[in-house]
Amino acid sequence: MDPDMILLECEEHMAKAIAHLKQELRGVRTGRASTGLVEYVKVDAYGAPTDLRNVAALSTPEPTQILVKPFDPSLVGAIVKAIEKADLGLNPQSDGKAVRVPVPALSGERRQQLANQVRAMAEHAKVAIRNARRDANKHIDQAEKDKSLGLSEDQAKRMKDDVQEMTKKHENEADALVQAKIDEIMQI
Repeated sequence: MDPDMILLECEEHMAKAIAHLKQELRGVRTGRASTGLVEYVKVDAYGAPTDLRNVAALSTPEPTQILVKPFDPSLVGAIVKAIEKADLGLNPQSDGKAVRVPVPALSGERRQQLANQVRAMAEHAKVAIRNARRDANKHIDQAEKDKSLGLSEDQAKRMKDDVQEMTKKHENEADALVQAKIDEIMQI
């Protein structure tokens, strides 16, 4: 594998891990209502599991409520079931044409549980980042052994240092994202 491609691929995998972490963090509940809580809830629509955001308009008319207006009113029951089944600690209420989801205040114990859940998500992202580092280092070692690529020992060492720098950068970014989310959860 071309040395430049190794670094590029490693950076790409690490960036994807951070993007996935950001996506997951959007779905973690904080003290106020956010459409991100229910966007990716899978609704059984027309025989296939579909993200809620694809079958309904989502809004937050009040700081403590999410309003879900399905594009097809026949899906109201399926949406209510899907939100209940998602185990988010929310109790959706249907009025026939729309679903209102009140977001209750978090207890101190629940805030701690959510903070621990967020830390676990960060750890998964860091594992993915470290796996990308391991794969890149393997490719660098292979490229160094394969004399046709002309990669010297010094170049391989520099590349490994670059990979380690990328790893630190992405891990720090994950830590910052998680700390911001925990601060948001703990805010009353």
